[in-house]
Amino acid sequence: MSGDRPDDPRGLIDRRAPVQRALVIHPARSRERGALREPRSRLEEAEGLARALDLEVVLGEIASLRSVTPATLLGGGKVAEIGRQIAELEIDVVVVDDALTPVQQRNLEKAWQVKAIDRTGLILEIFARRARTREGKLQVELARLAYEKSRLVHTWTHLERQRGGFGVMGGPGETQIETDRRLLAEKIDKLKKELVEVRRTRTLHRTARRRTPFPTIALVGYTNAGKSTLFNRLTSSAVVAKDMLFATLDPTLRELKLPGGRPAILSDTVGFISDLPHELVEAFRATLEEVEEADIVLHVRDIAGETSAAEAADVREVLADLGLEADDSRLIEVWNKIDQLDPDDRAVIAARARRSTETGGVEAWPVSALSGEGCEALLNRLAERVDQAPPLDVRLGPEAGEAAAWLYRHGRVTARSDDDEGAVHLTVRLDPQAQGRFERLFPEASLKAAAE
Repeated sequence: MSGDRPDDPRGLIDRRAPVQRALVIHPARSRERGALREPRSRLEEAEGLARALDLEVVLGEIASLRSVTPATLLGGGKVAEIGRQIAELEIDVVVVDDALTPVQQRNLEKAWQVKAIDRTGLILEIFARRARTREGKLQVELARLAYEKSRLVHTWTHLERQRGGFGVMGGPGETQIETDRRLLAEKIDKLKKELVEVRRTRTLHRTARRRTPFPTIALVGYTNAGKSTLFNRLTSSAVVAKDMLFATLDPTLRELKLPGGRPAILSDTVGFISDLPHELVEAFRATLEEVEEADIVLHVRDIAGETSAAEAADVREVLADLGLEADDSRLIEVWNKIDQLDPDDRAVIAARARRSTETGGVEAWPVSALSGEGCEALLNRLAERVDQAPPLDVRLGPEAGEAAAWLYRHGRVTARSDDDEGAVHLTVRLDPQAQGRFERLFPEASLKAAAE
């Protein structure tokens, strides 16, 4: 049976959930003055998060917050003013771009008579919708349960009622909230055990990758900086790349063919965001372990955005908080979206990048992941950076086509010539592990150090 109503034989009734109308509020604390990011940009980011959750943002507003009201965060007058706006605009949900305590959330919902969601709840909900891998789903579920555990008072309205019973129904005198906390704790413990097993499997995979002679390169950056678009451009892949916050959550790995033939492994990671909810810190740490293992870390920045410097500072802060901070020796900044700049600004950015690179600062490369401009130069630089091993001269006989193909796949061939006898002479860079494998597989080949 289709389940269609009798008066709808063709199934034309739209059963999709109606779009919810949202009011987004950014409480601008006085401490934000002098910060890198203006309240207006913080509000715009919060609106982007709401849209990523498929909410229709009807109005966004900055609420000055000189002091915190313990019961409602915002002052009584502001709460009443927002209540009037909710009624006039027929708002379904209010997004508060701050961390609300359970009591504050409950009091605001009571005053406004609509659902209120804070920044942490918003990000958790986005993550819950977007996670695809088993580990991603487990991490998000664990974070969500930790968040909800502190909000049981908000969830239940019958907490004073005690009940007796056995087993999962609670013992004599156990209150409803005690039962719910116990059940949540049991579920959290179960998820943690499942995560240990998933991480063990992933660690084995990462160990296996380390045994291959391929260098690894990790992309990091603020959410919506263009990491996935750059990932697709460099690897000719089709990873989801949207103009949307947190379009990518689960890490994706692909082979990257560097100039000269040598491959590398490129990893696309979750986007960063300021004021990362503490419930998601562990999820980020697990997701970003690829960064810790990477030979090169590409920090992708939206250089055309007004908040580029602030976003870069947020990325470095989150990495430091997670203990995954990349030292400058393996860090390259990729200044993305230069296609959005006018010619004069583009020239200024190019000069800044050259100056930073030449004066010993963080190496920077302006690119457009969308058009491909600058990407070839970036790939050439990556090839140079991963080739730390000295060059080798390799002589192969006319019949050694398999050996030559192996060198092109696992090393970086920088020169080739053929002599009158049909032998092939290659200048190639191989890391020590790859060189050892080549010598075992093709003992007849002649290798010697090349003149630098």
